[in-house]
Parts: sequence; structure tokens; C-alpha cells
Amino acid sequence: MTKIYAIVNQKGGVGKTTSVINLCAYLASSGRRTLLVDIDPQANATSGLGVDKTAVPLSIYELLLEEASVDSVHISLPEYKLDIVPSSPGLSGAEVELVNAIGREYRLQKALDELNGRYDYILIDCPPSLSLLTVNALTAARDGVLIPVQCEYLALEGLSQLTQTIELVRKYLNPALSIRGLIMTMYDSRTNLSRQVVEEVRNYFPGKVFRTIVPRNVRLSEAPSFGQPINIYAPTSPGALAYKVLTSEILKGDQVKETTA
Repeated sequence: MTKIYAIVNQKGGVGKTTSVINLCAYLASSGRRTLLVDIDPQANATSGLGVDKTAVPLSIYELLLEEASVDSVHISLPEYKLDIVPSSPGLSGAEVELVNAIGREYRLQKALDELNGRYDYILIDCPPSLSLLTVNALTAARDGVLIPVQCEYLALEGLSQLTQTIELVRKYLNPALSIRGLIMTMYDSRTNLSRQVVEEVRNYFPGKVFRTIVPRNVRLSEAPSFGQPINIYAPTSPGALAYKVLTSEILKGDQVKETTA
């Protein structure tokens, strides 16, 4: 059965898109059939995998407006062994167009249901806001949300608002929604602050923070500008090793959940 996760944090610059791209890349390289869904109008996950966001003939925009199917929208990236439903700058207008649409919160879920288990993993990159696009992603994310949290001052700021939104979506739209785990990113081992933030987040979300911590790493920042995931761009860098281990941790946790379900 397909695992569907939304990667979400309404705070920008926390490593959300970096996490989506690299988790997808490592899931794919481990033999899992993987689809990345870019529902962020900035389309950084799209361009981060080398796809020109201004030149895609169809994108998630047409998918949400029900003018195209997933089959016609998705792009195969054989060099990375994964597929992507790309975003485009026009997506920013979708919220206005969907405002009076029937079942507007279920558009993405409905589209992904058509895939009928064709993928092992679908990861959705959300915009840095609690918008209708994010609500669509949360409604479709039947296996939960992954929340990247930057190891910096005010890391917890906004997380209470995010957890409230998750609760509302669970109550009214997706009863299966839960927090699958928090990913600590941009960790700097030289500072006390990073260690304090990790401790604080672990206290606030007991048992929900992944053991693997993603370090602050120049190679991770550079990779998207070359349109490559980190396992291709700098496979031996600390950032690459962290995402490889994090992917293993997620896979192991998912297997445990399946055997105990």
C-alpha cells in the first residue's frame, strides 16, 4: 500500500524542500517506487530536480483544477529513479479559482487515489503557509506529516499553530492524519543553541522527533542550484549521509507500523 506523507512547516527556510527532494532520492535509490508532488507555487522542488518550472506543459495547477490527470502531468526522472508532479508559478492563482469549488480540500486526494498503489511512497512538498494548498496536502496525507524544524532560535514558533491546523484537518477532513515525525535540520554541533533547540523540541514532542539530525552543510545548499539531489551531487557529504540514515529510519519505522497494524 502506498505511503503518502506531506512535508510541512509554514515557517520558510527550515529545510522543507531540501528534505523532500533528498528523502525522495534515497527512497528511490533503495528500490522504492517514489513520486514527489510539488504543491508549492515557488516550485523549488521542481527546479531542485532539474525541471524548468516555467516550461512544464502541465503541472499540479491543472491537476487541482481537474483539467488534467496525474498520468498526463507527472514527469519521469530516470536519472534519479523517481517521478515528479511539477509545480509552476501559475499555481499561486489556484487558491482564488478553487475558493467556491465543491470538494476543494479533496482535489489532491482524489487525484492521487487514481494511482491505485502504483507507488510505494508519495511525498508532498507544501508551501510555507497554512493555505488551501497545504490543506489539500494534509487531506491527502493518509500516513501523516513530516515536519522539518530548523535548529535555531524561535524554532518552536509557529509549531503550535501548525499542530492546531493538523488537528482541524484531522477533525473535519482526514481522520487518519497524524504527525509521523519531526526532522531537526541545519544542526551546528559547534553551538549550544542547536543542542538546546533539539532538547526543547524533543520535550515538546516526546517520541516524535527522528533520531537522525541533519547538519548544516554547504553541499546541501548547493545541490538544488545544480538540479540534483544530494546523493548524486555530493554522495559522501555529511548532509548526504544524514538523509540516507534518515530515510532508513523512516523505512524501518514504517515496517514496524505495518507488522503491528
